[in-house]
Amino acid sequence: MRDLEPMDAEDIFRMDSDADVHRYIGNRPLQHIEEAIRVVEIIRKQYVDYGIGRWAVIEKTKGDFIGWGGLKWMDFEANGHIHYYDVGYRFMPQYWGRGYATEVATAAVAYGLNSLKTTKINGMAHVDNIASRKVLEKIGLQFSGLFDYEDEPHARYAYPPRG
Repeated sequence: MRDLEPMDAEDIFRMDSDADVHRYIGNRPLQHIEEAIRVVEIIRKQYVDYGIGRWAVIEKTKGDFIGWGGLKWMDFEANGHIHYYDVGYRFMPQYWGRGYATEVATAAVAYGLNSLKTTKINGMAHVDNIASRKVLEKIGLQFSGLFDYEDEPHARYAYPPRG
């Protein structure tokens, strides 16, 4: 994992223009490379503003960009929650089901707890995205309720788990 760089915009576009990738995140695939450039700019600004943002995930043996993951500081309200770290991940379809999301999310939570010294990390997934929900549970987050996010039903997960 490494910081996203401007050179990653083309790979972000390849990933985020795929309708399958966007099935559970609003069904709004990117249409133009300029949108991907803006995504990278926004994430890079988060590094400056908050000291954290999603990371590029690079496959070790070939060095290929396979997606992004990590923490994001939530500075906007979602279901009555604001100002917390959100763990998330997104991968190109050919890398789904290989454990990368679990690996990245585990590292992100450890980074949040050990380096950022946070005591609260949340995650969310569309209610029908069973694979993503399993990842959040596998990394130790606990289901804490349902809510609507961008007019779609989502499940919220939280760390630390409730007692």
